[in-house]
Amino acid sequence: MTILEDYLIELRREIHRHPELAGEERQTAGLVAEQLRAAGLEVTTGVGGHGVLAVLDGSADGPTVVYRADMDAVDVRYNSLPFPRSSRVFDEGFASRVPDVAHLCGHDLHTAIGVGVARTLAQDSDQVRGRLAFVFQPAEEPLQGARAMLGTGLVQKLAPKESYALHCAPFPAGTITVSPGYGLPGVDNIRIVLPGGDNAAVAAEVQKAVAAEVQKIDTVGLLESVDDYHARFLAVLDPQIAASIQESVSVIQWTEQTEDGQPAVGIMLKVWPQERFPQLRDRIERLAAEAGGHIEYPYGDAFPAMVNSVDLSTAAGQYLGTALGPDSVLWGRASWPYNCEDFALFLKEAPGAMFYLGVADTESGMNGAPHTLDFAADERAIGHGVRAMAGLLTHRLAAIGGSQGSTR
Repeated sequence: MTILEDYLIELRREIHRHPELAGEERQTAGLVAEQLRAAGLEVTTGVGGHGVLAVLDGSADGPTVVYRADMDAVDVRYNSLPFPRSSRVFDEGFASRVPDVAHLCGHDLHTAIGVGVARTLAQDSDQVRGRLAFVFQPAEEPLQGARAMLGTGLVQKLAPKESYALHCAPFPAGTITVSPGYGLPGVDNIRIVLPGGDNAAVAAEVQKAVAAEVQKIDTVGLLESVDDYHARFLAVLDPQIAASIQESVSVIQWTEQTEDGQPAVGIMLKVWPQERFPQLRDRIERLAAEAGGHIEYPYGDAFPAMVNSVDLSTAAGQYLGTALGPDSVLWGRASWPYNCEDFALFLKEAPGAMFYLGVADTESGMNGAPHTLDFAADERAIGHGVRAMAGLLTHRLAAIGGSQGSTR
């Protein structure tokens, strides 16, 4: 490992010790800003909450490319899959010091890698033929931070041509998966308000019946173990299996009451492709009407799916295969149906891709599976991610600048 890689591992561990929930990323943002200023970047803090925007101008005029990393941790009581913990402790010496809060999704690694890419390219800005905008985003878990940062208009003022990001995944460390045309589902939140009245027993039966009908919409079912998690993730790499899962709907449902005491069924749909949203809304509205109830949409329109550019993902995969070796690049051919990602909004501003960074090490027992209680990552993936993204970003600036001329 290089001196920088050792430093970035320590940075990741410091962030891991002090995880911060969505909207509370003050310490993490301050640490990031300090690192980027020391590297000579132009840094703006407080962007859409605790977001950090850092700009690196290269040695020549050219286009702008965005690289995004997310910073928030999760509440383990509500945002982790209920798989049993391993008997091994992989973060001994740098475990979370905040009760019920932890980096179970790998955002601590994402942040360390983003800092590493910025520092690496700042030290050798001659190869940067344009401008790089490093976005360190808060509040990804509730799908709020990207909208808040973009709402300031600061990213758009840079007129980015492309956007890129990494996310940890349970693939082998040393690999990166590209998914041309695929990505992660969109999400829709729906509430069916049912007739209540004085007969609580009847309301409960209606509620149960509606919930059973809603569950029939689910095409993927629950994950039952880490092995099941791994198998379903690996399925996106198998061309034959992936061909059979081009559409998916994952359903989470619960019972609740409205403020005035009416019984209700809460529903969260994760849908791929997003063009299915209207059809599914119509189906649920019919179910509600048949039960004598009505529909509410607490968050308005469905949140869009994250869709990677076919052309830019393919170009990235070809570059990474040449730069890092063909065995280091895997190709995803379907959407992973269980998670959503607000990087989708950055891709609407400027096309690009999110890549899956392999962080698993089966020999040591590190599962690399985000949102599991014993999520653990091979920290050698940090250096691999830095090398891959630093090379890709400079390659893309050169490619865009060469085809379009100076655009800054």
